[in-house]
Amino acid sequence: METDDRELIVVMRRYFAVKAELAALTAQLEAERKAAGAEIGVFYDPRQNAERAADLQRSHHLKAEMASLMQRAEDWGRAAVAADQRDISEAEPDPEERQSFEKRADTLFGG
Repeated sequence: METDDRELIVVMRRYFAVKAELAALTAQLEAERKAAGAEIGVFYDPRQNAERAADLQRSHHLKAEMASLMQRAEDWGRAAVAADQRDISEAEPDPEERQSFEKRADTLFGG
């Protein structure tokens, strides 16, 4: 396994760990909001809900981290696709080489 592949695995593991943490935090906050009968806009505004401000800020931080991790994974994927395309184009003989081969083959096999 290449280093880049290992790095992608680390990034994706972190992404799913953050996603699970965010889901748990969101479920907890939503349960508290419903139990309190609070309006969504008021409850999720850290300025109006000082008691939960740290959790609300944590959820925003987790969302930003997920976006950053996914961007890294997408960048890795684009780079891998570009490298694959380069490998394919480098493996294909250019038209002159192909023509030369075809002429030699015709000569050898009477084409």
